[in-house]
Amino acid sequence: MKKDGVTIHFRQADGTVRTGIGSTGSVMELAVSIGVAGIEGQCGGCVSCGTCHVHVPDDWLTRTGKAEVFEIDLLEFEPEFQPNSRLSCQIMIEGALDGLTVDVPRR
Repeated sequence: MKKDGVTIHFRQADGTVRTGIGSTGSVMELAVSIGVAGIEGQCGGCVSCGTCHVHVPDDWLTRTGKAEVFEIDLLEFEPEFQPNSRLSCQIMIEGALDGLTVDVPRR
């Protein structure tokens, strides 16, 4: 992790990329704090709404971890569900994620 934190990039559905730097909390909290379109976090990270759905590139899944069963149970009802779907509230910011780019599905 760099001195100022971990850099995470969010590719929004319209192709715009928003970048945030965080050192604690979840990827969802970072996204909400910088106003990423398509990530609402309505449930505040309680794994009950799916409004923080992102797609993690396959080569990053070893660092973020794959979705747990409870995530898949919620995400499989999302129109943009893919095998690399995650709830960004369940991805905690840590040094190994520096430079991660996630794709935010169209809502």
